[in-house]
Amino acid sequence: MNPFDFVSAVSYTKEDIMPDSLAEKAYNPYLTNKSLSYHQDSVLFANEMNSRYHLDHRLQFQFLINTLRQRKRFSKWEKSEKLKDLDVVKEYYGCSSKRAEEYLSLLDDNSLLNLKQKMDKGGINHGRTKE
Repeated sequence: MNPFDFVSAVSYTKEDIMPDSLAEKAYNPYLTNKSLSYHQDSVLFANEMNSRYHLDHRLQFQFLINTLRQRKRFSKWEKSEKLKDLDVVKEYYGCSSKRAEEYLSLLDDNSLLNLKQKMDKGGINHGRTKE
């Protein structure tokens, strides 16, 4: 079983898919609550389960299956953005990604352009634009 089976069960099918302790061990409250937190009608219930993390997985699952209204819930997961100029700053200053993000917030467009020119290694398409 994957975490999305549990989300589907508490959201739409309302089917008890946790018949034994093996399924209870497969239940991941964090992922279930995170998935439910993307929806307005279920965010408060997910928050309640986050605040009561010490409860058994079975109890958390039963709470969600019995309190949420039946509805299909699907949303794309939030993913971190990769800053396009981060690699240039990391290589130039020889620092970590976190530190490079801090440097990047301090650099203006001219400084960043200068860094890119200094770090330019050339190559086949050097100076050409795609047409």
